[in-house]
Amino acid sequence: MPMPITITPTEIPDVLVIETGLFRDERGFFSESYSQPIWAEHGFNETFVQDNLSMSVKGALRGMHYQLDPHGMGKLVRVIRGAVFDVAVDLRDGSPTFGQWVGRELTGDNGWTYWIPVGFAHGFVALEDDTLVHYKCTGTHTPEAERSLSYACPKVGIAWPIEPGIVSKKDTAAPTLDACEHNFTYNA
Repeated sequence: MPMPITITPTEIPDVLVIETGLFRDERGFFSESYSQPIWAEHGFNETFVQDNLSMSVKGALRGMHYQLDPHGMGKLVRVIRGAVFDVAVDLRDGSPTFGQWVGRELTGDNGWTYWIPVGFAHGFVALEDDTLVHYKCTGTHTPEAERSLSYACPKVGIAWPIEPGIVSKKDTAAPTLDACEHNFTYNA
């Protein structure tokens, strides 16, 4: 019997929190973390072409990253171990939520999956050491299309629950919302 799923829009309706069932017993738990036919029954019809796995120490920031179209990359993010505060920033011209952010705490225990579609900058800060994050991607890594948005942009105003303590040179130098290059269009 397939495990139940619940798909809930966030404050930015195209960003979704997806909860899949967890079967727990004395051995631990089992979760069907992704099933294309079951998710399609719930209206989720993305095609994934690349999987990524990262391990981070507490305070490490990864983001805010995106790839320009036609190399845009939607991400389906889930924490395997540990915890992150995961953020998406709307970069779609014409969107009623352009420049706004939404964030959720994802943990290995809550088992939530976070859907960040193409047109959003994405990043997270690790809230625990040895945090493992797995994400399925709708596009492949294309270095010439990579771009970043400042995680500390005052215009966006992300309220990180802890101060990012380990930030790459690339992420430290990322431009603000007014200066970052983006080419996404909102389709109502």
